[in-house]
Amino acid sequence: MHHLYTHPYQGSFGNGLAKLLNSLRFATYRRALMSRLPFMTLDSDVVDVVYMNWLVDEALAAPFAPPGARLWSYQGRTPFTVLTYRHGHFGPRWMGPLRRLMPSPLQSNWRLYLAEPLADAPPIPTVAFVYNMMDSLAYVAGTRLFSDALPSHWPAGFDFRVTPDEAIVDIAPGEGSAPRLAARAVRAAGAGDAVLPPPWSGMFNGWSDAIVRLASQDAAVVEVPTVEGAAGRSALATIALPVDVASVEPLVLDTHTLECPLLQRLDADPEALSFLLPSVRFSALSERLLRAPA
Repeated sequence: MHHLYTHPYQGSFGNGLAKLLNSLRFATYRRALMSRLPFMTLDSDVVDVVYMNWLVDEALAAPFAPPGARLWSYQGRTPFTVLTYRHGHFGPRWMGPLRRLMPSPLQSNWRLYLAEPLADAPPIPTVAFVYNMMDSLAYVAGTRLFSDALPSHWPAGFDFRVTPDEAIVDIAPGEGSAPRLAARAVRAAGAGDAVLPPPWSGMFNGWSDAIVRLASQDAAVVEVPTVEGAAGRSALATIALPVDVASVEPLVLDTHTLECPLLQRLDADPEALSFLLPSVRFSALSERLLRAPA
């Protein structure tokens, strides 16, 4: 499901920006140019990655995945993950030490998990992006104008804090296209004591297996519009995200403070599985359009 950009504030600036960021003509010219150039690898020293995972209804979630995708599911339920984090100088690898001059925006990535890769995609663990939000309008514009695989949204408010006691995420869309989320999670005991609650315990062989399956992301796909109107085109991005499972800390979600209309729409189970990854080196390695399914 492709989500067009809507600015969180009404006015001529926001309307004009949305028209540019949703422009199919610009995207066509950009694809023609960038397909002839090598991909510019991007790096970020990410910190405070908060994963909040829910099991949702597979049939309700299916329309949010690209055409032809089959979701990984268990007894009619499929994992839906919101991971929120702070970038560490997100920018091109070629900058070397000068990358420290690049900003460190907040990002929230909402995703589903595919049972197998799409046709024309490599045989690696793949997720489907549902939403991406960033607190920097410059980065949002950059992802919209120069990428097919990371169409981002700029919310009116984006509060993210990780303290010794808790993690708080508060995303307010305003009048824009970002989804609403307010969530608080309490830091819990060490990972060695973590026990998976049902129904998660039926999907995974223990805590470490759950972390590996939910945190691993070698590739991501997202549906993209095309000028020629061809249905079913998807963009594929490959990334490197070497997760240190031993460093992951359990979190306990406060269900009384949770606010997220999309989770209600997807009939999410109340038993969330949440954890904190203190730091990880993120790299965006490639991006391309996949062939439309036959």
